[in-house]
Amino acid sequence: MKFKKLLFIGIGKFALEDSYWEKIDRLTKKKVFVDKDSAEITKELPNTDGVLVNFGVPFTKDDIDSALNLKYIGTLSTAFGKVDANYARQKGIPVCNLAGYSTESVAEFTLAAILEAIRGLETGKQRGRKLNVDESGIKAWEIKDKVFGILGLGSIGRRVAELALGFEADVRYWSKHRKKDADKRGIKYQNADSLIPLCDFISINFAQTKETEGFLNAKRINSLKKNVVVINTAPMELVDIDALIKRLAKKDITFIFDHSDETDPKDLKQLSKYPNCIIYPPMAYITGEARVIKQEMFVSNIEHFLKGTPSNEVN
Repeated sequence: MKFKKLLFIGIGKFALEDSYWEKIDRLTKKKVFVDKDSAEITKELPNTDGVLVNFGVPFTKDDIDSALNLKYIGTLSTAFGKVDANYARQKGIPVCNLAGYSTESVAEFTLAAILEAIRGLETGKQRGRKLNVDESGIKAWEIKDKVFGILGLGSIGRRVAELALGFEADVRYWSKHRKKDADKRGIKYQNADSLIPLCDFISINFAQTKETEGFLNAKRINSLKKNVVVINTAPMELVDIDALIKRLAKKDITFIFDHSDETDPKDLKQLSKYPNCIIYPPMAYITGEARVIKQEMFVSNIEHFLKGTPSNEVN
C-alpha cells in the first residue's frame, strides 16, 4: 500500500537526509512541498491523502475538511498543539508525532541552561577571553538541596527530574496524572499552586494543548519565589507574557526559554529588554543523536500507518 500524495507543509528537503527521502519515495506515488503560509496549501489539500507538518505549523478543522481524502497526519516534532487532533479523531484520521525523540537532548539542555545562569559562566568566559583571571564579583549558587519543580512529568519532565536528582536537589512535580512510580524514585508529587511558590528552580515541560495554554498565569507568576530560575522548553503559549514582563521588571527572577522562533515578534522584543530573561534559539533538541532518532521515527510512523498499525498516535 502507498499514499497517492503526501503533502509536506513547512518541511523542506533539507529536513531529512537523502536516505530517508528515498524510503519515503517508496511509500508514496507523489510528494508535494509547500511553505507553511503558502496559498498553495488549499489547492493541494483536496486530493491529498497524507499530510506532514513541521513544528509549529497549524493544521485546522477547515484544513481537515478541505482534504476530502485525508487518511493520515504526521508531525515532524513531538509537539502537536497546532494540529486539531481532536477533530481529526472525530474524522477517523490518526495524528502521529515524534514522541520522545529528543528527550535526552532537551533534558540535558535544561540542566545546562540552568547551570549557565547560576554559575556565572558567561561572565567568566568573557573575562577569560580578555585574560582577566579575577573571579571577584561573580555570583554563583548550587542546585544541591534546592527545591526543583517539574511542571509536566512526561518523558522529558521525568528525565529532567532524574538529572536534578543526580544533583541531589529536592525534586517535586505536578502533572495532570500522579505517577506512582515517580514517588517511589523520590520525585514527590505536590499540587501546582502550592509547589510553585516554593521552588528555587522550575522546569516547564507540558505539551501545548488547550488545557495547558496560559498555565503559568499572572497569579502563578506573581507567586514565584524571589531568585527562582524558570526554564520553559515548551511553547510560550503556556505563559502569560504580559504578567511575565511585569515580573521580570522587578529583577527578582530569571526566565529562560528557547521557543523564540515561534514567539510573537512584539513579545520577543519586549522580553529581550530584560537581562534576566535569557532567550535561546530553538536549540534544546538539536543533538546529532536526536536528529537520527527524529528521522527514523518520522519515516517509521508513515510505514506503520500503511501497515495498519499507527505508531505514536496522539489522538
